[in-house]
Parts: sequence; C-alpha cells; structure tokens
Amino acid sequence: MAYEIVVVGTSWGGLSALRELIVGLPASLGLPLVVVQHRHRQSDHLLTTLLQDETSLCVCEVEDKAPMTAGNVYVAPADYHLLVENGFFSLSTDEPVRYSRPSIDVTFQSAADTYGARAVGVVLTGANADGSQGLRRIVSRGGLAYVQVPETAESPTMPQAAKDAVPEARVLTISEIAAAISTLPVVAGKTA
Repeated sequence: MAYEIVVVGTSWGGLSALRELIVGLPASLGLPLVVVQHRHRQSDHLLTTLLQDETSLCVCEVEDKAPMTAGNVYVAPADYHLLVENGFFSLSTDEPVRYSRPSIDVTFQSAADTYGARAVGVVLTGANADGSQGLRRIVSRGGLAYVQVPETAESPTMPQAAKDAVPEARVLTISEIAAAISTLPVVAGKTA
C-alpha cells in the first residue's frame, strides 16, 4: 500500500512531542504532514515558528483552500476545524467538538473519507479522547494508524483512548513513529 497523507493529532504536551516527531523526519519527506494541536482560540503563529526552528521542512499554518504539497508540515489554525480535501484544505467554524476547535476527530475523519486506505493517522500525547474516533475511521477505510506509547506521553489519556478504540494501531515511541513515517511508500507521481 502506498500513502498520500499523514495526519497527526495532539493536545496537552504536544509541543515537545511534535518537536521530537519533526526532528526525526527527513528533509526529503514524500508526504504532506498535517498537524492538529489543541490550543487556545486566540493563539498566534508561535507553534508554527517553534516547529520551523526544528526542521528544514517547510512548516506553515493552513489557509482556507490552500493546496497541499508533499514534504510540507501543515498546522491547523487556532479556532478553526481543518478539513482535508483532495489536494487542498478547507477551514470551518462549525461548533467545537469535545470542546475543541480544531478537532482532531474532524480532521482525521475528513482525511479518511478523502484518502481512504492512502491515509495515515498518528495520535500523540493529550488529556482527552479526541482523535480516537477519527483514527478508527482511518483504519476502517483501510488506512494506517500509529499511537504513541501511552506510558511515554506527557498526558497518556489521548493515546490510551486511541489504543483502546483502535487495537490494531501500531503503538510506538515518537522516534519510532518518525522512523516509520520516513519509510512509508508514497503514491507515485502524487504531491498530495
């Protein structure tokens, strides 16, 4: 199976987890990496800046209808749900899901519905169960699931919920997840 997109969800403790993940990715990453991090609705672009400091990959905050390119890291903007379309993004101001906007489940579900078996979902540290239902949908559509080992997470609730909801997920440390993403086969001739 070859893949076209990786979606990553995290919450409490996410900055250090994302830094570790991104540091482990090669500059030649052949997939777009989409990050949904719970944060305050009035957050600025600091998350994007801090992640950019860790990698030579281009890190950018998503804008509505922006095209998706392999090798870029896309960060969901504060106070918007991020929807994944075929080759581009859409933003929504629909009601928060589980008190969160952006919602990890919303992004994961849209990635599953758009890319099916060509989607990869990753759940990292966090203090609620957001992401577990979306990860379940990715796997039900034939996609691949990675979950951080809960015992290694700053907040184990989110990865544990994902592990419980998706028992077939590959449960790995962050560095192992980065290594696995780095070697995923990519759909030939696709940029997103």
